[in-house]
Amino acid sequence: MNRRRRKKLAGHLVLAALLEDTGRVQALLRAGADPQWPNAEGTTPLYAASVHGAAGIVRLLLAAGASPDTESGHGTDGTPLCGAACGGHAEAVRELLVHGADPNLREDRGTGRTPLDRAVTGPYAETVALLTAAGAVHARHRLPTGTAPGTAANGVASAGASGVPGGELGGGAGEGAQGG
Repeated sequence: MNRRRRKKLAGHLVLAALLEDTGRVQALLRAGADPQWPNAEGTTPLYAASVHGAAGIVRLLLAAGASPDTESGHGTDGTPLCGAACGGHAEAVRELLVHGADPNLREDRGTGRTPLDRAVTGPYAETVALLTAAGAVHARHRLPTGTAPGTAANGVASAGASGVPGGELGGGAGEGAQGG
């Protein structure tokens, strides 16, 4: 397939994902659209589906070969897991984690927030629980390589095995109805 056709299909696939048009996504994938290829703005189809919580489309794109950890945009969008977590889209988060998304991968080329950092900003208890169960920790609590949780050397001596101080995820953030 030539580059021009590939770019055109990518644009259509991102739009179909944004519009949550499952039938169109399926047709474009059958026509040869690459689930990894971004549109002209750099947005990947998987990010577009994830940020809108379109779990069925997320599943289709992952099954077609989309990488769950590919950052979208030109350094401005983030990872699919961060996008889904930010909106509390638990089913999309679940699909991404099942397909190997790194729950601690920071957006902005490794310098930004983690999916858990994004999820705790809203009333997304289910999303926070999914990420925590997958081993996610807040970016500010990530331990240097070779440092054990709960040691004085890492500055979080009161933290549990996850590296997150007790009670931080309870109370305000993470309580309430799941977003959709």
